[in-house]
Amino acid sequence: MTVARSLLLFALAALAEIGGAWLVWQGVREHRGLWWIGAGVAALGVYGFVATLQPDAHFGRILAAYGGVFVAGSLAWGMAADGFRPDRWDLAGCAICLLGVAVIMYAPRG
Repeated sequence: MTVARSLLLFALAALAEIGGAWLVWQGVREHRGLWWIGAGVAALGVYGFVATLQPDAHFGRILAAYGGVFVAGSLAWGMAADGFRPDRWDLAGCAICLLGVAVIMYAPRG
């Protein structure tokens, strides 16, 4: 159950951080206004809180592993929100990052 909870928290963190950054991007770069920027800043704040709910107590480990989740989530967000189509190198890099997440977070420790 701990791994499932951790994976769910990573997914929620990715949604909040990537969604927040996308909202800020839309507000600034696409001139959608302050409401979009404010919503993005709020979502980025939610990301910070979600990260603290991970069962592992080591900040560095959580953020390092989250980096791999961020890579995968960013590619997925780009596909869903902006019509981005990753090439095989994007997908290979994503797979390497997710393997890193698994090693960092879920490898047995003594």
